Amino acid sequence: MSTTATTDISQQVSSLRAAFDTGRTRPLAWRRTQLRALAELCRREEARLLDALRADLGKPEFEAYTAEVGFLVGEVQHTLKHLRRWTRPEKVSTPLLNFKGRSAVHREPLGVVLIIGPWNYPIQLLLAPLVGALAAGNCALLKPSEVTPTCSALIAELVPNYLDADCVAVVEGGVPETTELLAQRFDSVFFTGSTRVGRIVYEAAAKHLTPVTLELGGKSPCIVDRDVDLEVAARRIVWGKFFNAGQTCVAPDYVLVDRVQEEALLDAMSRTIEAFYGSDPLESPDLARIVNERHFERLVAFFADGDVVVGGRSDRESLRIAPTILRGVSPDAPVMGEEIFGPVLPVLPVDSMREAIDFVRARPKPLALYVFARDRAVADRVLSETSSGGACVNDTVSHLVPPDLPFGGVGASGFGAYHGRATFETFSHRKSVFDRSTRVDLRLRYPPYEGALKWVKKLLG
Repeated sequence: MSTTATTDISQQVSSLRAAFDTGRTRPLAWRRTQLRALAELCRREEARLLDALRADLGKPEFEAYTAEVGFLVGEVQHTLKHLRRWTRPEKVSTPLLNFKGRSAVHREPLGVVLIIGPWNYPIQLLLAPLVGALAAGNCALLKPSEVTPTCSALIAELVPNYLDADCVAVVEGGVPETTELLAQRFDSVFFTGSTRVGRIVYEAAAKHLTPVTLELGGKSPCIVDRDVDLEVAARRIVWGKFFNAGQTCVAPDYVLVDRVQEEALLDAMSRTIEAFYGSDPLESPDLARIVNERHFERLVAFFADGDVVVGGRSDRESLRIAPTILRGVSPDAPVMGEEIFGPVLPVLPVDSMREAIDFVRARPKPLALYVFARDRAVADRVLSETSSGGACVNDTVSHLVPPDLPFGGVGASGFGAYHGRATFETFSHRKSVFDRSTRVDLRLRYPPYEGALKWVKKLLG
């Protein structure tokens, strides 16, 4: 794995700040040029990006393109379409007391931002935040994950070839390099990863009073009502769970199903897994592999936490785990104590929707929540009585796709949001500007105040 010398990191940050201070990133023309170049990187280097994703994660081409390369191109196109409107000053009302003047909110770039990417979607989750950072007129330092070294090396090679190398830099490495990065002063830090590391990032940023966006994870529940289209629910749950071999921050982490439907749902999901991945999923070209041996061992150990309904097979040499569904799982089992982040899905029966809601509410707020129900009132009840970063009704994961839906966590699953305009806003400062005419200058606010208060009360009342 390539690394950046820790002694060079401070100089890189200083160089980015010097470039930002010249003002070159502020014009819309520069921002548009960079965004088009990022889209061009994705298009021209598509084959190499897909190869790198296969090398690091065994990603099927369909999943790699739709969730990484194609997603990024769509994000850039959406941003380019709306960027002029986003950057216009936003007029707001002005009270009579401020006559004669105009009030507006101006968006300005924050400065030099740090973006730390994860390993599960190492291209998209590093470069999607960059779209908003460039759109807002910032300089950016990118830190790809060392856990996916092929993708990291490719990003480090391609970014300076396509983007303004004075304004966008890449640092490769592991813990020492990340630690050194966090010791620097940035104007914003954007981190995607585990809650444990998120706390470290937040603590480091606090020393510089740097604003932080944390995109973390958690145990995203999937609630299945007794009145539901089981075949559709089974397909959508299985797809959302086992896409990228379950290594998705918003994958359904466990299922709470009405006890009346437990057997039928388990049967439908078992049949769906075979339809998706064949009789031997370990040989399926449509199933990604686990990122490394440490995560492989952790996931295989979960097999012992319940009765295997389907799956339960693995291959250490290829780091592949068959899609596995568990039943008879205790709420206190290890598989229920941490985010699974792999192709293992516990299914727990509940006797009522009240029990399901209470189960979710008794645990940290998740990044996503999914509810399947024919009755809209049931779905609305779940949405109103639980809190989560995002949610889907009768689907999973798909709330990430619409660019106008902000994506982010709440509580332990993170804070801040991005995608579409939300990313632009994340990397912008909303500066309040009041512009007053000099042609009219009311004496009302100036001393001496005698007789003025009654008029002020009328204006304010």
